[in-house]
Amino acid sequence: MQIIPVIDIRSGAVVRARAGDRESYRPIESPLAATSAPSDIVAGFLTLHPFERIYVADLDAIEGSGDNSREIAALTECFPALRFMVDAGARTDVWRKATGVECVIGSESLRDAETIRALNDDPDVILSLDFRGDIFLGPKPLIECAELWPRRVIVMTLARVGVRAGPDVERLAHIIERAGERQVLAAGGVRDARDLARLEAIGVAGVLVATALHDGALNRADLDRFDGTRQEKREPRKTPF
Repeated sequence: MQIIPVIDIRSGAVVRARAGDRESYRPIESPLAATSAPSDIVAGFLTLHPFERIYVADLDAIEGSGDNSREIAALTECFPALRFMVDAGARTDVWRKATGVECVIGSESLRDAETIRALNDDPDVILSLDFRGDIFLGPKPLIECAELWPRRVIVMTLARVGVRAGPDVERLAHIIERAGERQVLAAGGVRDARDLARLEAIGVAGVLVATALHDGALNRADLDRFDGTRQEKREPRKTPF
């Protein structure tokens, strides 16, 4: 299982996400960094563990009010050894095939399922199935037809983000059952190492985390224990993450 830190960027600063209520997001204050600048936060994450991937949500692009492409491009230059999973809403063409970037397409940004159908053979495209409570945010065929999904799928439970509510294990298990050989990543609600153990037990391939890292609920020992990155380097899988 891979552990993937998250940064949400608005107006050039990393903000603290909470329950998907984006209007309430404010620049983050974290013991891991002196400022809320994206490069400082990423550097802070790397003091905890040699992560290989960082998830980046460009909130301005997702909301259609601008973008943070300059800041994200700077991250790829400052940290060339990292892979950045970038969700920029409907602006998928900006990041597809960019060096060091994997393109996340959020279902909430899609008007129809055909967009993802045309991209689901691209190994650098990741679909985020976005939920607010029990409501799926996106075209109905996208949640009904698993054949449309690419090789990697994020299950994003927005109401659980940043509120220490615990991951949505039941929904994740259901999606994993439907996903076949696809890799399923969990996003939202992770509180501590016990939650990581529950997700690992049901077959989650990766976990997106932020609050638990900033608040110290996940420490170096937890990250070393659960993050399978280094083990995968020693024993490569036939289908790498």
